[in-house]
Amino acid sequence: QPQLVESGGGLVQPGGSLRLSCAASGFTLDYYTIGWFRQAPGKGREGVSCISSSGGSTKYADSVKGRFTISRDNAKNTVYLQMNSLKPEDTAVYYCAARFAPGRVCISIGRLDYGNWGQGTQVTVSS
Repeated sequence: QPQLVESGGGLVQPGGSLRLSCAASGFTLDYYTIGWFRQAPGKGREGVSCISSSGGSTKYADSVKGRFTISRDNAKNTVYLQMNSLKPEDTAVYYCAARFAPGRVCISIGRLDYGNWGQGTQVTVSS
């Protein structure tokens, strides 16, 4: 059964870094745009970043531009989210999800455009 599994979350101090991983099982990510999303307590799920199937196209929410970097290693069937200069407002459960879009640029980080959601990984930024 196609599945995405997130890992790499944890507790970090403000200004610190974390790298999240999104690993696929049961299907290959080669033809999928992958998006990262987050949901803070009491808030809706918001798009953070996406990367095209080839890795040549990326998109970021304004709130994370310049601090977060998305990348992928199709040989490992894994997508990463490097998060630097973390702030308390980055605290949330982070999810990855897939959108079948072979050869297309990444233009959307709207949650309704994605499926195959993972179970999420908690990121807490606090001193």
